[in-house]
Amino acid sequence: MTPAQAKQSRTGPSLPMPSLEWTPEVERATAPLYERVKRVIPPIEWPLMAPTIKAINELKQARGAVILAHNYQTPEIFHCVADIGGDSLQLAVEATRVKAGIIVQCGVHFMAETSKLLNPDKTVLIPDTRAGCSLAASITGADVRLLREKFPGVPVVAYVNTSAEVKAEVDICCTSSNAVQVVESLGAPTVIFLPDRYLATYVASKTDVKIIAWKGACEVHERFTGAELRSYREADPSVQIIAHPECPPDVLAEADFTGSTAHMINWVRERRPRRLVMITECSMADNVRAELPD
Repeated sequence: MTPAQAKQSRTGPSLPMPSLEWTPEVERATAPLYERVKRVIPPIEWPLMAPTIKAINELKQARGAVILAHNYQTPEIFHCVADIGGDSLQLAVEATRVKAGIIVQCGVHFMAETSKLLNPDKTVLIPDTRAGCSLAASITGADVRLLREKFPGVPVVAYVNTSAEVKAEVDICCTSSNAVQVVESLGAPTVIFLPDRYLATYVASKTDVKIIAWKGACEVHERFTGAELRSYREADPSVQIIAHPECPPDVLAEADFTGSTAHMINWVRERRPRRLVMITECSMADNVRAELPD
């Protein structure tokens, strides 16, 4: 079997390439979808996106696929083509519940790997092979083995933002939502936590367990500073600021709330602040704004 035949056997027969032109038919078909995102996508941009959105949704139906999208995806993906959206934990759980034989993971490599680990008999696709994660790239399986040699008998907890290779070397995995609970569930006085040093610092502040941290960091979240947050408050004292625990400690100290992506979104849904700064990936703010226009 040739590589092309193997690919076709996994994903079904080839389909004709759809037209990606803006037409009255596309406008009518995608009008309900644009209602979801009209507050964050200008009308002038929608004709550039709508033909591709329509084509993706038709291909999804033809293939019997399910699209999972992380909260960090842009609004036209998160609100217009995804069947299920959420943070890493939610998507991992939902991946085990879908009945479709094909899962398309709109996220980075480790998310697609996690879905495949939980669904070994399904085809899991990632739309862009360049979709990596600086945090996941900061550690390898060999690094974990060296940590075990240096700290024999100390359990190792891996944040979900790690490769399958790393996950295979650790004792248990966690997300930012349940990191503290997972660390404490081991009943050990000392735990190695990897790869995010800032999330490790946050976890250490919430438990009596001694945390040995790997020195990895997210290239987005580590850019923020406490001084920036103070400048936001000076510009508008009424503003509310919420931050992801992958941010440095001085950022979390200035924030009104710290939590995972899911917890941040729920906080906004419950509190409905007049003006809000979300210290995390930028597209998540657009997705929340589309859902909560007030």
